[in-house]
Amino acid sequence: MHRRSFLAASAATLAAPAVLAQGGNGRLTPLKFTLDFRINGQTAPFFLALARGYYKEEGLDVSIDTGAGSVASITRIASGVYQLGLGDISSLVEFNAQNPGTPAVQAVYQYYNRAPFVIIGRKDRGVTGDFKSLAGKKVAAAAVESTRRAWPLVARRQGLRADAFQWQTTDFSARDNVMVRGDVDAATYFHDSAVSLFARMRPETLSVLKYADAGVDLYGNAILASSNLVAQNPKLVAAFLRASNRAIVETFADPAPSIAAMRQREPILDEKIERERWNITAQYVGAADTRGHGLGDIRKLTLERQVDEVADVFGLKVKPASDAIFNTTMLPSRTERTLPKA
Repeated sequence: MHRRSFLAASAATLAAPAVLAQGGNGRLTPLKFTLDFRINGQTAPFFLALARGYYKEEGLDVSIDTGAGSVASITRIASGVYQLGLGDISSLVEFNAQNPGTPAVQAVYQYYNRAPFVIIGRKDRGVTGDFKSLAGKKVAAAAVESTRRAWPLVARRQGLRADAFQWQTTDFSARDNVMVRGDVDAATYFHDSAVSLFARMRPETLSVLKYADAGVDLYGNAILASSNLVAQNPKLVAAFLRASNRAIVETFADPAPSIAAMRQREPILDEKIERERWNITAQYVGAADTRGHGLGDIRKLTLERQVDEVADVFGLKVKPASDAIFNTTMLPSRTERTLPKA
């Protein structure tokens, strides 16, 4: 099904979340949390919270499932199948615009304080650290993915045409292959997802062009929650955020236990590669803003600008209010969200 049709059709399936057992008398309240993609070092802190019993300490029985992209996460939550998940803020803006009225899904904790969008190019093909070097090149990207869709925002700031280069539609699983073979000159990535490419091509042979360096201040994946759950039992959401935030802070202090917890779920993953992946993820989770307002929070003006830009670039007929996108009322205290000193 076409993505826009899928988004629109999902409005008809919106339902209240599954009835949750109430905590008390030693019983745990079940919550289903969907990742945006596969299990790896990017989301290792959530498995640390699970392994160390932080969710149970909050009275929660949390299950974590793999995802199939931000759109899937949002629609899973909106349909009531999941109560919480990870998903991209720009995708949430689009979903709420196409399903006007009371929002079915809200962001409640900003995980990626900056979207880790990058284009990685081969230096031997003339791609440098300047976005203008992409002109006339072939760039691989999946048909519908956030980095590709956000490119016009970079083009504006860099004085480039949106069609400055040729897109070559490539499945996620084949992206590394077309880069290594030289079928394309560059490819889009979540920066931390590129460790698989770095394992096959020496990093010094590649140029990493970060959208954030181009002046594109976009929030990335956030913890999303069902609006019905927020309305009916915000304490459950707050409890999940406390436990998750606790593990995120601890992962910044020492990633090793989180990587180990993640590998308990996916033993096939390479510890060294996943540690490297987290090291890149940490640059975006703990971006500069977090030193001022702490992990999980946002600057309202930055979010408002993102809503404006997404509405313009995606051609949205309705522009959601930023307050309908993000609800900060259930965040842990500022002290709890402070990054540990390096």
